[in-house]
Amino acid sequence: MEAVVQDLAQRLVEKLQHHDADHRYLVGLCGIPGSGKSVLAVAVVNAINKIHRRQDVSAPSSQKVDDIAIVVGMDGWHLTRAQLQAMPDPQLAKDRRGAEWTFDAKGFADFVESLRAPISETADGTLWAPSFSHSVKDPVEHDIPIPPTARLLIIEGLYANLNADGGSPHWARASRSFDERWLIEVDRNLARQRLIIRHVQTGVATDEKEAAWRADQNDLPNGDFLLSHLQEPVLKLGSFTDDTWIKGMQ
Repeated sequence: MEAVVQDLAQRLVEKLQHHDADHRYLVGLCGIPGSGKSVLAVAVVNAINKIHRRQDVSAPSSQKVDDIAIVVGMDGWHLTRAQLQAMPDPQLAKDRRGAEWTFDAKGFADFVESLRAPISETADGTLWAPSFSHSVKDPVEHDIPIPPTARLLIIEGLYANLNADGGSPHWARASRSFDERWLIEVDRNLARQRLIIRHVQTGVATDEKEAAWRADQNDLPNGDFLLSHLQEPVLKLGSFTDDTWIKGMQ
């Protein structure tokens, strides 16, 4: 995994060197549940920032160098539990939380489009993204700062790269705003194994039986929806199965 991370990081650093300094470079990263989107995004961003710190020879050794890359996950655009409860079939909405219709697609697309504006035109140069609190199981508004020094964003999420046929038209509006799109390809059985472990460890499911039900009835069908409504072109990344990668998923 490390070699792939370094290659991707160097690739993006070189892209950024030829990109307009007043505009951010945006990468949309998608993959089926259990593919390792978050782990890869964080690893690549950390590698980019390390490269940047080594290259920034203008800063004194005692001065902290601002990061130029950050990750934003699309979990912050989950509909709240209250919004799901207000739907015509609240139980279905609860069981299918994670399906594309249980997200605020318009809010997500509006956010991605806002990132394309010149950095100099933002009031104080800082934008804000929502996060997701696993303790309260709902989004937290304006929780992730995106300072003007952050010139590269990896936005990761299951529906980051949907086409115009993928449910809400706002998904395609978001995916078309990325400078490039990535897809992690992973073996379905490996993804299922990871999901079962994760659901039990995070308390989403009380035991492996319930976790397997959620994986089979919600997560993997959502992944199938992504793969059948993918916005091309995408950079396809092969499946990672080494122990480090799997440990990071747990």
